[in-house]
Amino acid sequence: MSRPRLALAAEPATPALPAVAGARYAWLVFALTFALLLSDYMSRQVLNAVFPLLKAEWQLGDTELGALGGVVALMVGVLAIPLSLLADRWGRVRSLILMAALWSLATLGCAVADSFGQMFLARLCVGIGEAAYGSVGIAVVVSVFPRHLRASLSAAFIAGGAFGSVLGMGLGGVLSAHFGWRIAFAGIAGFGLVMVALYYLTISEHRLRGLQQRVGAANGDAAASARQLEPRRIVRELLTVPSMLCACAGSALQLLVMAALLGWLPSFLSRDYGMATGRAGVAAAMLVLMAGVGMVACGALTDRVARRVPARKWQMAIAYSVICCVLLMTAFRLPAGHAQLVLIGAGMLVVGGTAGPASAMVANLTRPAIHATAFATLTLINNLLGLAPGPFLTGVLADHIGLTGALQWIPLAGAAAALLFCLGRRHYAADLRRLDGHAVPHVIPA
Repeated sequence: MSRPRLALAAEPATPALPAVAGARYAWLVFALTFALLLSDYMSRQVLNAVFPLLKAEWQLGDTELGALGGVVALMVGVLAIPLSLLADRWGRVRSLILMAALWSLATLGCAVADSFGQMFLARLCVGIGEAAYGSVGIAVVVSVFPRHLRASLSAAFIAGGAFGSVLGMGLGGVLSAHFGWRIAFAGIAGFGLVMVALYYLTISEHRLRGLQQRVGAANGDAAASARQLEPRRIVRELLTVPSMLCACAGSALQLLVMAALLGWLPSFLSRDYGMATGRAGVAAAMLVLMAGVGMVACGALTDRVARRVPARKWQMAIAYSVICCVLLMTAFRLPAGHAQLVLIGAGMLVVGGTAGPASAMVANLTRPAIHATAFATLTLINNLLGLAPGPFLTGVLADHIGLTGALQWIPLAGAAAALLFCLGRRHYAADLRRLDGHAVPHVIPA
């Protein structure tokens, strides 16, 4: 874990990785863990591409469609911490493989669903499989790279959610237009099962642990194991860090905006622009792709700006939230047309910009031994406050004031996110000192 005196000043140079072979394996771990994250979000978001088809075939309302989208995030939120605790103790590689296999098989179950109830049950199982993947996966990624890359790598990894959403909506829209919505689910499930097999054959628990130990020594991290800590003590340690909780809650409210757009952009384009299902899915996927690119760019920019003064990560998160709120609230109040789409695209570039800074804050404010559980806390709050209510709340509002009306108000969550980041920034120095165990001079730039 980085010390406050290091985190609040220019970080010392650390070796990229202990050896060339280790570096190659680290990037292989990142690539395959990222590929499984793509599968995760492809399975989650393919549903959005077929909303119009399910609505017509099963005569569903927008609230019911929103529930099908929100139940996955709800399960992720409820189960993230307990399953991450188990993964820290049982083995992260084995846990990742089991999770991915479950959500892929559940997505296959969506392909054979014959009613709303069956689809809801299958989607619930998708959520159970995905529950701890984000937290455990990012814990694996940050454990095999130097600490000064945390915001960039966290943002790049989390951006896999946007890229997976692009593939899920785009591929789902094309497959459903040509072969029906059942083939769309089956195709996404097949990709997931192939990635599970590759991960199982390539990544080993023993080799990963050895690389983590070498990188941890280079980073100056403590070698304590989560197996030595009681779950109650871990949770108590996490829930007494005000700045981390503010970072998690701010991240969640910003992700509420992103989840609403991921869930409803295909329907918005279909209704307001008269696009067919396939074309609306592809167009929405292009807008979501901008969100993924923006996540990576915002993470890299944050690392660059905060390299010598890490507290600036808070300022960057505040800026991303405010800019996104202004752009999207303006966009959805314009009439359908080129100007509206340009502003929506600009808003999508920063809608996920807080993901990298928030993840880096969580990593900096907790010990490496409990990183998976720390990221599970972030995942839980992200899902319960953001990803789960985003699509559902938008659906409820849409049933009362129309989909466009709902999307005009949802971006206000970004303003609330900015306020939480401001509050967290005030507690950051004290929380770092408490983690280190002794006072460290700290000055937050104006």
